[in-house]
Amino acid sequence: MLYILRMNTLNFDLNLLRVFDMLLREQNVSRAAERLAVTQPTVSNALARLRDQFDDPLLVRVGRRMCPTPRALALEGPIRAALQQIAQAMDTSDPFDPFRSQRQLRLALTDYLEQLCMPRLLACLQTQAPNLRIDVEHLTPNLPVDALDRSQLDLVLGRFDDLPARFTRLPWRSETLRVATRQGHPQLNNGLDLNTFLKLRHLWVHGGQTRGMVDQWLAEQNLSRRIVYTTPNYLQAAHLVSSTDLCVVLPTQLALQFADLLPLDLHELPFALRPFELELVHLTHRQHDPALAWFVTRIMEIKS
Repeated sequence: MLYILRMNTLNFDLNLLRVFDMLLREQNVSRAAERLAVTQPTVSNALARLRDQFDDPLLVRVGRRMCPTPRALALEGPIRAALQQIAQAMDTSDPFDPFRSQRQLRLALTDYLEQLCMPRLLACLQTQAPNLRIDVEHLTPNLPVDALDRSQLDLVLGRFDDLPARFTRLPWRSETLRVATRQGHPQLNNGLDLNTFLKLRHLWVHGGQTRGMVDQWLAEQNLSRRIVYTTPNYLQAAHLVSSTDLCVVLPTQLALQFADLLPLDLHELPFALRPFELELVHLTHRQHDPALAWFVTRIMEIKS
């Protein structure tokens, strides 16, 4: 927002920011005009004024799309945050009522965390917020910063390293790891030590990460394991391991659930790893959204 604040705000039409926000969302003048309920020439005129104000083309045509310039991408997050704060400040509607609300909230997480979190959360929502709609997306290896900035996602639940300063991170729970193999695995008659672990054929569930804790520890010891199959899906991984001689490292709580359902043996890791932290992440300025704040509280209540 610093760039915007340096401008002469007394002469700046704040309605232009609504047009800018919609153009960045739609990347199409006609669709932006339709969503704003104005004419296409009105949006085109607003874009021309925005280009003059920011001394930048902001959007350039590439084929049938209007692609944002680097300056536009840098402005998108701060302008959208400012518009949302203005809307919240001017909201004179009744306080948020979860029982009557029909809000749609979007959350990204892995299938492991969906299995861990959602049964209890949905049971809560059934009685406290029966009309609230929850849309879940699969968590990719990188934090979906753009989707959060564009309000295409409201929350992300997972394990993260460094995050941009504009995000709030709330500790949700600590987790440890177990090794899962099929019952009667021929290489484990004498238990699981480090040498045996390294000789096994491994399935790796990347779980939204580009490098797992196990492989990071092994690399620090100048060791490596033999990964022959990679998947983003924990449920599929457990089924594959239960019927092959592969092994997989799973979060402990999920491994215990799978061992009750499938012919699996669980083993302690043959080396010490510290627990890892799972966190709930959202844009800091969204903490003033009463629906989102209520939803975050419900998730935090089921962290243990």
